[in-house]
Formats: sequence, structure tokens, C-alpha cells
Amino acid sequence: MLRPIVAIVGRPNVGKSTLFNRLVGRRQALVRDVPGVTRDRLYGAVAFERWQATAVDTGGFDPDSDEPLVEAVRLQVMVAVEEADVVVFVVDARDGATALDLEIARILRRAGRPVVVAANKVDGGQGQEGAAAEFFRLGFGEPVAISAEHGRGVAELLEVVRARAPETSPPEAGGDPVHLAVIGRPNVGKSSLVNAMVGAERVLVDERPGTTRDAVDTRITYRGRPYVLVDTAGIRRKGKVDEPLEKLAVVMALKSLERCQVVLVVVDASEGVTAQDAHIAGYSRDAGRAAVLVVNKWDLVPPGMVRKAEVIGQIHDRLTFLDYAPVCFTSATRGDGVADLFDAVDGVAAEARRRVPAAAVSEAVGQALARRPISIRGVPLTMQSAAQVSSNPPTFALRVNKPDEIHFSYERYLAKALRRAFGFSGSPIRLSFRKAVGRRPRGRGARR
Repeated sequence: MLRPIVAIVGRPNVGKSTLFNRLVGRRQALVRDVPGVTRDRLYGAVAFERWQATAVDTGGFDPDSDEPLVEAVRLQVMVAVEEADVVVFVVDARDGATALDLEIARILRRAGRPVVVAANKVDGGQGQEGAAAEFFRLGFGEPVAISAEHGRGVAELLEVVRARAPETSPPEAGGDPVHLAVIGRPNVGKSSLVNAMVGAERVLVDERPGTTRDAVDTRITYRGRPYVLVDTAGIRRKGKVDEPLEKLAVVMALKSLERCQVVLVVVDASEGVTAQDAHIAGYSRDAGRAAVLVVNKWDLVPPGMVRKAEVIGQIHDRLTFLDYAPVCFTSATRGDGVADLFDAVDGVAAEARRRVPAAAVSEAVGQALARRPISIRGVPLTMQSAAQVSSNPPTFALRVNKPDEIHFSYERYLAKALRRAFGFSGSPIRLSFRKAVGRRPRGRGARR
């Protein structure tokens, strides 16, 4: 174990996600004054002075409900408690200890984990401080009065949690994990794919579209390599997103791309590539992330109906802007294609990190300019130098005489020339044109 795991549990609408966001220092979990917003387990890193931990946000816990989705949430909460080193039991100081709080306390005592009670929504005043004392009756010692919304008492809460948690272990060998964002239309099997990759029911799966609302981080190790999977809410066309909560989910799904290195763009094999698939796939390109196209539900395609090569051709025809991305075929329900998918992820992640020497870049660009020279208002385009300036995505700076007047089609031609020369499978290639400085470039191509 790298860091102690702290599970945040409690009945619906007591402020668990607000506390989670406060602990991880960013708005990672959706927060609305509506019970049941959080359904899956959501992971985030906590740093307090020199102490680090992993916080786990969970859905509202109702142990007595028989409704199928609520039952699935209950199971997710129990899994979070089982894997936790410390449980933060969040209660509402304004409501006092309810019957549901007492029932949850009974279940937590049976689980045998250290429990710290956080009496939330104490926004000031001696009366509220005294109200928090009522939660002594839960049987977990002195409650900590906090206001997750305003940050009051959170440092004191972390001090208590740190004292109850085991020592932080040294990091595992294996290097930094590859962060993967899983995106796609609703109900294309994203959560099922994550479960197949994890090898367990880590993420809540439901047949109804829109089950996943938060971006759910899952840390796994596969064949000795670490990964972080982010399962995101299904993204619909803007005109079809009316519910404010769903709009927030879409925004957070897109924000998850900012902290990932590789994007898995999931499409439904039984439906083919739709216009909305193309729209969503464009997000990965715009974010500058390496991509793998995942054709899920391949088991629903009748054998012999179509060959994989034909499907790949059709996909690249519809998604011409992602013709550099490898295509994998999976059946999430069967677990088929998962090994090939990880191979593709490793490949594109390595390509996205690769650096090319400046001399090789200058030579490749110079040859491209010589093969297809252009003039801008009668002045030949000339290059002074070219070099790779960053990775993830591979970005190249070209110093030329007319940096502001290059047509996008010629920029695309130069990017393809670099891809032909160096590969970068799965990654978009970005070009930055800068004004040549110093001595005037001589002729077409690189200066000798």
C-alpha cells in the first residue's frame, strides 16, 4: 500500500462530496443539494503537511433500501469500507443523530475499521458546537465539528485521521502510472470496459444511460505496470443536455482529459460510428491527448458479417482527424481484447513521451519543404530551424520567414511528414511557427 486509504461514508446529502473536494483541493466530485448525486466510488489524493493519503468519496448510504440502483450503491460503499484504513463517518450536525445514522454506525462497528465522526455543517456558534456532541452516542469517540463548505475544522479532522491511520509506505517500483480517460456516448459500455480492465466490479454498472456522473479514478497494476483509469459520464449532444446535473457531469468528463495522458474513445460496435462519436473523439484531439479507439460490444456483431480491417477503414474514414490512433476490439462483458488494449495504451503512451533530436527534425522538415515548396504572396517559404520543444503531445517549433501566413492545409502536410518520419502513433502532432531571427534563411529547407 502506497498511502493509507480514507473512506468517506454517510447517509445521503450530509456533505460527503463537499468534504472530499475540500480534502483533495479541487472540485473533482459533483456537489448539488440533491440526495444521491454520488453513486460510484471516487478517489483523490490528500496532502496534509507532510502526510499523504487517498480519499474515497462514496454514494449516500441507505442500508435498508431494496431499489436496485441504491442496492448497488450500498455494495460500492461496503467495498470502500473494506479497503479503507480509516473511515470518516459524515453526519449532519443540524439534524442530529438520525435513525439511519445509528444503523450506519452499527454496520461500521461490525466492519472493524477505525472510524472518525465528522459532524458537518457547523458553520459557527456555540449552539452548533454543542449539537455536535450528540454524536458521542454513535460509539466512535469524540466527533470533530467541521464545515466542509467553508473549511472550518477540516485541518483538525485530518489531524485525528492521521493519528488513526497506518504509516505511509514507500512507493512501489514500476514508475509513474499512465493516466487513462475513458470517454464516449452514454451506454456504449464504458463502465463495463473499466470493470473488465480492472478485473472486478470496481465501478457501478447499470443498463440505464447516465449511471456514471462523477469521474471515477481507479488505480490498478496490470502485468507489473501501474495505471489510473478514469471512467467518465456519457457525453451527449449539447442540445440534449437539459438537466443541470448532467451538464456538470459533461464538463467534468471533459476536464478529466486535462489530467490524463491517453484517452480511450469507446464506440458501440453494434451501432457503428455516429456523428456524436466523432464529436466526442474530437475532444481528445483538441486536448492534445494520445488516443486509442475502442470498438466495444464486438461480441454483438455476427461472426463473418464484417472483417475487422473493414471496420478499421470505416472508422478512419469517419474519424479522419484520428487516423493516427490504433483501433482495438473488445467485449467488456466477456473480457475479450483487454490484453491487446493495454498493449495499445502502452504503445501510444510511450510514443507521446518520445523526443526526437533537433537535427533529425530539421532534416525531416527540410525534406518536406523541398518535396512540396510553396510561396506566400510570391515569397518562397523558408525555414531557419526546427526542433521538438515538448511531448505529450509532441510539439515542434519551426522558425520560418512567414510564420503567420501558413495555410492550415500546409501545416497539416508538415505534421504528416513528421509522423511519416518519426511515428508518434496515437498522438496528435502540434506545430508552432515562429519568426526566423538573426541571419536570413537561405533557400528552401534547413540552413546548413
